[in-house]
Amino acid sequence: MDAVRVVEVGPRDGLQNEPHLLPTATKITLIERLADAGLTEIEVGALVHPKLVPAMADSEAVLAGVRELAGIQRHVLIPNRKGWERLDQSCVQTVSLFTAASESFSQKNTGRGIAAARAEFSELIPEIQAAGLRVRVYISTVTHCPYEGKIAPEAVVHVAKQLLAADELALGETLGRATGEDFDALLEAITRVVAPEKLAGHFHDTSGGALAGVVRGLNYGLRCFDGAVSGLGGCPFAPGAAGNLATERLVAFLEERGFSTRVDQKKLSQTGSWLREELAR
Repeated sequence: MDAVRVVEVGPRDGLQNEPHLLPTATKITLIERLADAGLTEIEVGALVHPKLVPAMADSEAVLAGVRELAGIQRHVLIPNRKGWERLDQSCVQTVSLFTAASESFSQKNTGRGIAAARAEFSELIPEIQAAGLRVRVYISTVTHCPYEGKIAPEAVVHVAKQLLAADELALGETLGRATGEDFDALLEAITRVVAPEKLAGHFHDTSGGALAGVVRGLNYGLRCFDGAVSGLGGCPFAPGAAGNLATERLVAFLEERGFSTRVDQKKLSQTGSWLREELAR
């Protein structure tokens, strides 16, 4: 059976835009429950400025709390070298960096342009890898930008070409506006320069079209997709980005089509229900 990697981004990308801040202990329990459901790659937090993303202010405590959790790869997001210097490397296996295909979004999201990010990443990526960790780079706004509108596939390819040293590039459809044709155009262009096994799909489901992106990704050879339990999430710097593709929907969709995810759908569903109750408290 063809296997697909599911990267659970709920504890970071799912919670970062929630108005209700969960206690650290609850976040740790969430990660433990996700691992128990069979998810083996979990984005557990982000070392970003606490004033900009208050929901991630306790990420170092969360990382320490799940440090000994067996059987999973812990992902953590960092914005720059300061984040790398703060990181306890023994807590994680994958370090995620982020940039964009849109100059305006890059400036709004990180306070610097694409070229500046790329210059720093060219130094950071080999340093992180030399420490024995994987590097994933998110490329946001791969089809649409809230400030510039439609993004040409060539713009995504231009950015990706500069990041080939990374272990994985996650294609972020940030606004959830892409059509099947948009996904086809993007994937046709990007897979000419990046091997499909180095690509992941990170598709927001604002307009209900994320699974169309998954279908196209599978057709082009991608075997890694991101989901957030309960479909939580959205970007604080992307107006209109309502939420991630729910991991429950992603897993059910893949399993129904004969792909193996090794995720216990019942336990995953129960975790989603539990999380919604916690957020409603």
